[in-house]
Amino acid sequence: MTTTPVHIVRLLKWGRILARHGALRGIENDRNAPAAVKRLCRIARFGTRQSPEPDYAGAFQEIGPAAIKLGQALATRPDLVGEIPARNLLSLQDSLPPVAFAAIRSQIESTFGRPVETIFASIEEEPVGAASIAQVHRAVTPDGRRVAVKVLRPGIREQFSRDVETYEWAAAHLEALGGEATRLRPRAVIANLKRWTLREFDLRREAASASELADAMKGIEDYRVPEIDWDRTNGSVLTLEWIDGVKMSNLPALREAGHDMPALARRLVITFLTQAISCGFFHADMHQGNLFVQGGPNHSTIVAIDFGIMGRINRQARLWLAEILYGLTTGNYRRVAEIHFEAQYVPSYHTVEEFATALRAVGEPMRGKAVSELSVGQMLDGLFAITRDFDMAVQPHLLLLQKTMVMVEGLATALDPKINMWDVSGPFVKEWIRDELGPEAVIVDRLRADVDTLLRLPALVRRIEESFPAKGGAPEQAPLPDIDIIWAKGSGRKRESNHWGGYALAAILGGTAAWALTYWTLLT
Repeated sequence: MTTTPVHIVRLLKWGRILARHGALRGIENDRNAPAAVKRLCRIARFGTRQSPEPDYAGAFQEIGPAAIKLGQALATRPDLVGEIPARNLLSLQDSLPPVAFAAIRSQIESTFGRPVETIFASIEEEPVGAASIAQVHRAVTPDGRRVAVKVLRPGIREQFSRDVETYEWAAAHLEALGGEATRLRPRAVIANLKRWTLREFDLRREAASASELADAMKGIEDYRVPEIDWDRTNGSVLTLEWIDGVKMSNLPALREAGHDMPALARRLVITFLTQAISCGFFHADMHQGNLFVQGGPNHSTIVAIDFGIMGRINRQARLWLAEILYGLTTGNYRRVAEIHFEAQYVPSYHTVEEFATALRAVGEPMRGKAVSELSVGQMLDGLFAITRDFDMAVQPHLLLLQKTMVMVEGLATALDPKINMWDVSGPFVKEWIRDELGPEAVIVDRLRADVDTLLRLPALVRRIEESFPAKGGAPEQAPLPDIDIIWAKGSGRKRESNHWGGYALAAILGGTAAWALTYWTLLT
């Protein structure tokens, strides 16, 4: 367990790095930041030379791997860090200088228990990518297949655990300040960050996620997931099909290859909606470096990689999400407000009518406009004002979805600046709602629930019989007299005596009677 002085030293060290990058200036100028936090920021930056323009992404990258993951999580929380820092953090590149290949070779050989040469026919020593948690090398299998080999950085689990302990300590103290800090639930943010990242440390789970997503999206055209080489995959090493294609971040190359950019943007949005709303299981790290485009002008296929972070949404939450999106698309703010109350996102002491009016004030300026025409800052200010005015607590289970939606919107806008997200998502959401909430769906759901109930009846009867077994051959026990136990509390009737002397006399007489009875039994 890390001690308090160690936490403080770490925070001061990180604070100095943030100060040098000018990243504490925004906190000091934020009217909603607690006074105690502002004082700590002033202490951390004392005597440092600050960058004229804040570089939040650069600061988090210098601090280390855990900070990179934290920065990616905070990029989805402009309500917590502010709009400008959140936008800057979106540019945070999950990359670090690569680990020496000797350490990578040792990691592979120790986990498989045999030399690298028996696993791969060849493996390139220079990595094609080096992220905060793992790095990727190109290799060829003995049967001639080209593959990508992802290997965890040695010691990364221990380093991450140390840093996250301090994040948890700091978040707990921040939340204890009360007020706005409590409503924003920083402890829940760190808990989700920890849970997401710990999953990334087991590459078998990433392989399983890729396989599951491939099955879920099997019927979707122009989208695919690389095949997993299970024989060369374990907890620290993931081997999968090598992907040749153009990175979605390389817009000039996409245009040169003749890809239809607006069509590609629409397909990206529909693909995300299919995963999040139809499947309830979505790729939650859809940044430009993790998406490739294969094929030519007449047939473009999106290929996704890196499945360490995946999101899940249960059916009820998906129904709420779809209705919220459709309500905002059609201007049915009353229904959107009702859903927020049904989901208990808004405390019941507020009214649906007032919340619907507040939503209208934010939603109406956005309808019918391309993303490029919207004032993102003005929209976010309006949304955050609503969450504050209506005491809405942060919903940690929706943070991954929010993060991915921000990424998808940014990618779609880069591909097609004139895209209208409402027009693209509206028809898909409408059709899904009709399928899930239409009369046929209601009948099917009712039949399914009734059949499930009938199938559970035999097990219920067996449990009842176990609780109330049939009478056996032994006679029932005759009623026993009530005995007033001396240490029993509240027997329900008034005691005649509470004197310990009486209790002692009763004990002596009882013991004498028991001794006499035993003695008489032996004699007879």
